[in-house]
Amino acid sequence: MSFVVSPKAYARFMGRYAEPLAEVFVAFARVGARDQVLDVGCGPGALTAQLLSVGAEVAAIDPSPPFIDAMRTRFADTDARLGTAEELPYETASFDAALAQLVVHFMTDPVVALRQMARVTRPGGVIAACVWDGPTGALAPFWDAVHVIDPGAQDEALLSGAHRGHLTELFDAAGLRDVDEVPIAAEVVHPTFEEWWEPYTYGVGPAGDYVQRLGDDRRALLETVARDRLGSGPFTVIATAWAVRGTV
Repeated sequence: MSFVVSPKAYARFMGRYAEPLAEVFVAFARVGARDQVLDVGCGPGALTAQLLSVGAEVAAIDPSPPFIDAMRTRFADTDARLGTAEELPYETASFDAALAQLVVHFMTDPVVALRQMARVTRPGGVIAACVWDGPTGALAPFWDAVHVIDPGAQDEALLSGAHRGHLTELFDAAGLRDVDEVPIAAEVVHPTFEEWWEPYTYGVGPAGDYVQRLGDDRRALLETVARDRLGSGPFTVIATAWAVRGTV
């Protein structure tokens, strides 16, 4: 699985869902003007952009060098660093809030990472995270098509936080207080099937890895099955995520 890809490829693949999701997620996290916020696993900046739009002061971190390069170009005044959630290079109690959008399910050790997020956040500050729901998230239509031709394929439904209550368990294990978990959603209209399908061929994340491992015949079959299920477009994907908020 790789996220060392071009920011443009990632934006085509996931940014189309991450950007509208960020608006709902920031409102859920109750972050606003003048709050000092850490964006953990920032990617090319969907969440950072939304945080800045509500007047927050943002620092950002991600383990992907291309993403951090893109962040430094796009947000020249933002402190964007290369690093992992499990070893955050910030002083204790540096932020009012720490947020992680679509990241917990790819953390090496989610509980350690959440404890790090809590460490760098002031007492009483907010820790919030969201991840796609396994059966109804942004990638569900893709994996539903995969399972027609490959019923045993391991999709992203088993990743951390991908079902109701799992994020809450992780937040509780990390020692956070007043934990609240709710479903949030982003609604995205795809004008054509090709616009929806093409980004899956870019090799981004588990779905992209799966497509790239297929031979030409199997890839063509998967594309045909997905088209039969979704139609030629336009069609709407309502992508549901679980969001959780806790207090340090």
